[in-house]
Amino acid sequence: MVPPPPGEESQTVILPPGWQSYLSPQGRRYYVNTTTNETTWERPSSSPGIPASPGSHRSPLPPAVNGYHASGTPAHPPETAHMSVRKSTGDSQNLGSSSPSKKQSKENTITINCVTFPHPDTMPEQQLLKPTEWSYCDYFWADKKDPQGNGTVAGFELLLQKQLKGKQMQKEMAEFIRERIKIEEDYAKNLAKLSQNSLASQEEGSLGEAWAQVKKSLADEAEVHLKFSAKLHSEVEKPLMNFRENFKKDMKKCDHHIADLRKQLASRYASVEKARKALTERQRDLEMKTQQLEIKLSNKTEEDIKKARRKSTQAGDDLMRCVDLYNQAQSKWFEEMVTTTLELERLEVERVEMIRQHLCQYTQLRHETDMFNQSTVEPVDQLLRKVDPAKDRELWVREHKTGSIRPVDMEI
Repeated sequence: MVPPPPGEESQTVILPPGWQSYLSPQGRRYYVNTTTNETTWERPSSSPGIPASPGSHRSPLPPAVNGYHASGTPAHPPETAHMSVRKSTGDSQNLGSSSPSKKQSKENTITINCVTFPHPDTMPEQQLLKPTEWSYCDYFWADKKDPQGNGTVAGFELLLQKQLKGKQMQKEMAEFIRERIKIEEDYAKNLAKLSQNSLASQEEGSLGEAWAQVKKSLADEAEVHLKFSAKLHSEVEKPLMNFRENFKKDMKKCDHHIADLRKQLASRYASVEKARKALTERQRDLEMKTQQLEIKLSNKTEEDIKKARRKSTQAGDDLMRCVDLYNQAQSKWFEEMVTTTLELERLEVERVEMIRQHLCQYTQLRHETDMFNQSTVEPVDQLLRKVDPAKDRELWVREHKTGSIRPVDMEI
């Protein structure tokens, strides 16, 4: 367990059943219901029906398609752990404390995909959401280098590619079953045609009866294979083809949603950097004018100093506003990433389980077909055991005999 930051509740407090505590990338503690995927910044109450605090607000992770929230608004309050700014004042001694220096910012934070995270050395080690499951929600926050060396691929994009590949594999399985059905249909037609062949139809006796049953068994077997092909189509091929017909369209919508959040986050980050530079320039201008007034190298009036101070204060306010918007965008991106990756994980499990069930149905139909095929030859076996050449000879002789008196020998 990661020790809580100073002033935060102790992790020894027992949480309600199904709830666990984790740290966000910004180092802020949040709580996850591992059963419903519900998240909240406030510690859930251990007593049912009693909120942990008056302002407690929980954000459910809905099982809806691709992790979209019904309201479409961020449920979490803005994160401000690693980008805090103090409002600039007129005191020249506080001018340098309005924002951290670039060197300090680089040391305390790292940027991934235009998203600023606390540096690993400055924050406790973060827990995994599902440490024993190799879950999607834990391992796809950064970009991965393209194997061809042409760039990078976003972690979320890798998850989408896996989903689309799975859909393609499912489609190819359906095509495979379709080819199997075609083979069965052709085989059944050939068996039925062969059963009507007149070869050896004049065989007589018990052997003739067995031969006729052999030909009839071909017709029965053809019927079995036709039924097998029909069941393969309705119970295996069709479900594979129709499962998530709009899957690709939904994945594109999900991709665009996360991509828009990334773009918004990058835009907010650029605005913060621009506002930070503007504040630095205003502070430098104010400091320079103040120094010039002190050593009397300029005829600037006190009104000019007040004007520069107002501009510096406004620049500080602008930076605070940009930081707040950035933190809101980052909080929403973090929430949607966790929600959507968990949804993609659920969809993958559902797809694999669906295919497994239909392949089990395929093997079951095969077993039934083999059993029915065996039943078509059982009458043949029974008749073959009754074949009696002596009896057949007797019957044939009785029917075709020409006489039973031998010719008398002649004498010379």
